[in-house]
Amino acid sequence: MKKTGLLYDERYLRHDTGPNHPESPQRLKAIYQGIKEAGLLPKLTLIQARRADLKWIETIHSKNYIKRFEVACGSGNSTFDYPDNQICAETFETALLAVGGILDAVQLIMTDKLDNVFCAVRPPGHHAEYDKALGFCYFNNVAIAARYLQIEWGIQRVGIVDFDVHHGNGTQHLFEDDPTVFYYSIHQHPTFAFPGTGRVFETGDGEGVGTTRNYPVLPGQGDKEYQGLVERDLVPVLSAFSPEVILVSAGFDAHVDDDMSDINLSTQGYSRIMQRIAALAALYSDGRLISVLEGGYCLKRLPELAANHVNILLNA
Repeated sequence: MKKTGLLYDERYLRHDTGPNHPESPQRLKAIYQGIKEAGLLPKLTLIQARRADLKWIETIHSKNYIKRFEVACGSGNSTFDYPDNQICAETFETALLAVGGILDAVQLIMTDKLDNVFCAVRPPGHHAEYDKALGFCYFNNVAIAARYLQIEWGIQRVGIVDFDVHHGNGTQHLFEDDPTVFYYSIHQHPTFAFPGTGRVFETGDGEGVGTTRNYPVLPGQGDKEYQGLVERDLVPVLSAFSPEVILVSAGFDAHVDDDMSDINLSTQGYSRIMQRIAALAALYSDGRLISVLEGGYCLKRLPELAANHVNILLNA
């Protein structure tokens, strides 16, 4: 059995998005409850969040953006940049705790105290751009973790796999001219016209051409199509890149029961995708795998999806 970590902190619940918002604190409660009821907590190393040093946020986001975000939260605003980005007085600090917890999880992996980890954090991150919040995301958690791995730990090749049903526009744009970070996204397109990026022809810019890979999936498709793409495309391209560490943007909103998409991925389909990613990590990154929560809004399904996800990490 692997040494698997779980990053969860009740302070993540303080990010209040208001009534009827899909990215609610109930998501994390459902995830934690699912892992607990599956009897997995005693097998995990529990990680409590720590506030991130701003210097790590500044490796990805502009100082002006960070200040705008802090001021907006401290001024009693209820939204930031776009109406969907609901905030409260605690949102800025919660976002810092999300990043800080993830960086601590990375440190535990890089010092061989853990093999892999699931970071159940809020707010999510993969839509956050260099100087703009988007899609419920404020700090790009996975992107900051990638830079931290490179700067603090000397990792030269980071692989990011994003299976959230929405394209991670922020992560792609932050690394599209960087040949040291490989970004792979499988997502629905069109997805209610959001975010409108992630076409097949978006393969990177400049020196980064070839280290961005997008596979849009049409509405109505599911397990068979996803499994085929993973085997035909993800496996060979990630094998060729040979990442030293793999980061996963784990979005569970492609599930057939999730109202945020029109993809028909089953619970078992999700498990097969994660099993394949874990196998790739065992082959190319010495099992070093950091999974970070993005989307997933069906409170009925999140408990089983999270429990299966963690169980796969434990038995990778």
